[in-house]
Amino acid sequence: MSKILIVEDEQPIVDLIIMCLKASGYETDYALDGEAGADLICERDYDLLLLDIMLPKLDGYELLAYARRENIPVIFLTAKGELQDRVKGLNMGADDYIVKPFEPEELLARIHCVLRRYKSVIRLPDIKIDTRQRSVTLHDQPVHLTLKEYELLLYLAENGGIALSRGQILANVWESDDEDTRTVDLHIQRLRKKLNLEKTIQTLPKIGYRFEV
Repeated sequence: MSKILIVEDEQPIVDLIIMCLKASGYETDYALDGEAGADLICERDYDLLLLDIMLPKLDGYELLAYARRENIPVIFLTAKGELQDRVKGLNMGADDYIVKPFEPEELLARIHCVLRRYKSVIRLPDIKIDTRQRSVTLHDQPVHLTLKEYELLLYLAENGGIALSRGQILANVWESDDEDTRTVDLHIQRLRKKLNLEKTIQTLPKIGYRFEV
């Protein structure tokens, strides 16, 4: 079940959104000002943020920066409906932009689309892995990986924080127990070089590797 944080300073709008989201099976938290919203972003895990732009204490643009550091998708939900406002919000990194007043059905549809899109994208610091397009970017620039390099990166990222032996990696990425374990070491070296992962892919003596995120 996806958990959504709403940061909006008008309680009636918050109540409407919560009712709408809960009826569709989402979990919700809310904050009535930007500072409280920033605290929640730092303290808890969310799958999506719904942000007003004009907020007390910290505005929506400032909260967007917090969300980006945590790799959380953001939909702006705001009365600022001019073209330049929408362009600014999207260019700053928002995943969608909805202008008030809004229809609950449209809000739910857009939330669904953003969450579906993010489920196909693994976001790491500076790196995005698009599993649908089988592509990788570093600082938003495409990086060419061989098929095995891509599959190895995906396997490591999906098992972040877990100590993986070379045998496990061979069995899951190469689907073979016959490959030389030096094949794993060579591909790890290439990933470190291509994606600046020297500190992220840690070597565990006598064990294998761990992907730290």
